[in-house]
Amino acid sequence: MLRFSHSVSSSFGPLNWSSVSDCCSSWEGIRCDDKGRVVWLSLPRRGLTGNISVSFESLTSLSYLNVSHNSLSGFLPRGIFSSLNRLEIIDVSSNRFDGNLSASFLLNGSFPSAIQVVDISSNQFHGKIEPAWFFSGSNLTSFNASNNGISGQIPSSICTTSPMIITLDFSNNHFDGDIPVGLGRCTRLQVFRAGFNSLIGLLPDDIYSLQSLLELSVPANSIRGTIGEGMLNLTNLKVVELFSNQFSGMIPLDVGKLSNLEELHLHINNFSGSIPASLMNCTKLVKLILRVNSLQGNISTLDFSSLVQLQILDLGNNRFTGNLPESLFSCKSLMAVRVATNHLTGPISPNVVTLPSLTFLSLSNNTFTNVSNAIKIFGGCRSLTTLILSKNFYNEVMPSDKSFIGADEFKNLQVLAFGGCELKGKVPEWLVHIKSLEVLDLSFNKVTGTIPDWIGTLPNFFYLDLSNNLLTGGYPKQLNRLPALLSEKVAEKLNRSYLELPVFVAPNNASTQQYNQLANLPPAIYLKGNKISGKIPVEISQLQNLHVLDLSENQFTGSIPPEFSNLTNLEQLDLSQNNLTGEIPASLQSLNFLSKFNVSNNNLEGSIPTGGQFDTFTESSFLGNPGLCGRVLQHHPCSDHQSQELHVSLFVAKA
Repeated sequence: MLRFSHSVSSSFGPLNWSSVSDCCSSWEGIRCDDKGRVVWLSLPRRGLTGNISVSFESLTSLSYLNVSHNSLSGFLPRGIFSSLNRLEIIDVSSNRFDGNLSASFLLNGSFPSAIQVVDISSNQFHGKIEPAWFFSGSNLTSFNASNNGISGQIPSSICTTSPMIITLDFSNNHFDGDIPVGLGRCTRLQVFRAGFNSLIGLLPDDIYSLQSLLELSVPANSIRGTIGEGMLNLTNLKVVELFSNQFSGMIPLDVGKLSNLEELHLHINNFSGSIPASLMNCTKLVKLILRVNSLQGNISTLDFSSLVQLQILDLGNNRFTGNLPESLFSCKSLMAVRVATNHLTGPISPNVVTLPSLTFLSLSNNTFTNVSNAIKIFGGCRSLTTLILSKNFYNEVMPSDKSFIGADEFKNLQVLAFGGCELKGKVPEWLVHIKSLEVLDLSFNKVTGTIPDWIGTLPNFFYLDLSNNLLTGGYPKQLNRLPALLSEKVAEKLNRSYLELPVFVAPNNASTQQYNQLANLPPAIYLKGNKISGKIPVEISQLQNLHVLDLSENQFTGSIPPEFSNLTNLEQLDLSQNNLTGEIPASLQSLNFLSKFNVSNNNLEGSIPTGGQFDTFTESSFLGNPGLCGRVLQHHPCSDHQSQELHVSLFVAKA
């Protein structure tokens, strides 16, 4: 034991283990039996680093071992499971253990016969799970190997050797092949998770005999086929997660028999047909997520009024028609609704304001009408933080008067999107009242006039997209005073709460391009595709928290400010298709995070800088500037004279 304490350290201070004190009565995390033998070792969340010593093998009476949620690393000692043959519970989860777990067993070794709980989750183990590990007739009730790098197939015999098992978790690994037949022998199984692997084939029929099953979770695999009618026998099910697979067919008509269902996640599949009316018998539903399928039907005819516990509803990216059903406004627990990318039409119902907890609403890519009335209605939704209305209200006029809404409306709104609506008018002046606003998307409209100075007064604002409009005038210097772009410290104080549904989602992918937290959105200014003119203000260089700056396809003149090298967090800079002159500042090579750079189709001249990120940019970043030269331009390398000039300017820039 002392050897273990010497092999670890802790950010919370050393263990109080000492050879001069009694381990059974005074050592932290230790308990002994009446014969003075250590039977209990519990040191979770203790800030431990180091490794598990081979001296553990001497603890032959140990029945409980928990070192979870530390930073322990290395291998589990070979033979540890054979030596600790009285072990009932082992929890080494959420550490940094690695290696092939088979190395911790003797040849053909197994878990101890007394074992009940094994949790090796959230480490870096790899290799395969061997059937021999599971002692025939064992009392194992829980096996959690999730969040590792384990590969191979899920062993088919696990329910034969361990029929008492209640929880099986294989999620977030590299398992492949079919889900094995044989799970039906785990007659007490309540939780089966195998999501985010590379599983294929069908759900085995015997899974539908698991009468005790509470959770079936196999998302993000390549499982195909239909939902068998046998699933309707699993009346204890609370959570079904089948999303991001290749399931097809219809949702079973009698799905309402699953009366205990609380979460149904069927998104990103190939389901067709309509939403069965019987689903409304699942009165305990809290989350219903069906986006990205081929479901259809008039959702206005569905009666949601019985789903009084429903909090999350996502029907986006389907083929639904109608309007938001009036019965939906009886679901007073609703927090998030997405019906984006369907065929919904008509005006917004004023009854949406009766949803007191509604924080997230996405209606984008439909054909809703009457934008003025919609804004008035949504202004009364007191809890609303995210409102996405893009690709609706086509060719209507955006109300712009400052008095259109009052200062007490949209009190909590953080995200507002009207992109792609082809709205006419000016940048709405009433936005100045929304002091909580952080993200604004007015892209792909017909907005005219100039960019107003008051945008720079919004205290939490960090993401502006006015691209592809008809804006004129210059770049407003007030934008360079946005507190959330000036300082990372200010940005860190912004609301970092999680969104109830992901925003700006790549809808066909379950794991990438989803922003579940506003803090993960890149601070950005998009002004592409307007008629903005004048010089690029050097004051932009003050925005040290800016990640994306896109001024392309405008009428900017003058030179690129060398001071842009102060934008130390900049990842994307697009100044293409303007009327810029002069050289590309050599100082920009110090922008270590710059992954996208485009100055094509200007009137720039001189040598293209080399070194740093400039060695990663392709020819397309510089084309259309006849005066530029450099090795990246295949047909226009620099002469010795031009290269010498570049060396001098770089020296001056670093001086």
